[in-house]
Amino acid sequence: MFQSIAVKNVRAAAALAALAATVACGGKTPPSGESTAAAPTVAAPAAAPAAGPQTPDPGRRVITVQLIADDKGSRFEPNDIEAHRGDVIRFTLSLGVHNVDFLPDSNPGVKGLPAPSDMLQLAGQTYDVKVTLPKGHYYFQCDPHAALGMRGRLEVED
Repeated sequence: MFQSIAVKNVRAAAALAALAATVACGGKTPPSGESTAAAPTVAAPAAAPAAGPQTPDPGRRVITVQLIADDKGSRFEPNDIEAHRGDVIRFTLSLGVHNVDFLPDSNPGVKGLPAPSDMLQLAGQTYDVKVTLPKGHYYFQCDPHAALGMRGRLEVED
């Protein structure tokens, strides 16, 4: 009985391997004598998960700001942004571990500030902020690197 089950398992594994080889060859069976092994390929890097929801309708335009930590220090590039209501600022992690925080202390009396982002940890992660604030200047920072000068300014224009 055990031998019969083992033979069935080997046959099932062989059938699955043949099916996988057929699929890898685009559904075509290789000519006799040719190997069914697929040529090695380099997989494309997986898309980094977004830290926050990306805005499906960016409105006017998308402004990309890189979050970087390297031998030059921790910074936003650019760190001085001009935007209009309806624009989307896409904070994209290049290197390091950072967040984006429009602190109420740095923006006294302002209501409707964007929520602080989670910590972005994987290169390519993004945090989108749709500009809904009225005309004015707003300040943001990376909380763990603010003392190192990782701060920025958003100017919302009409």
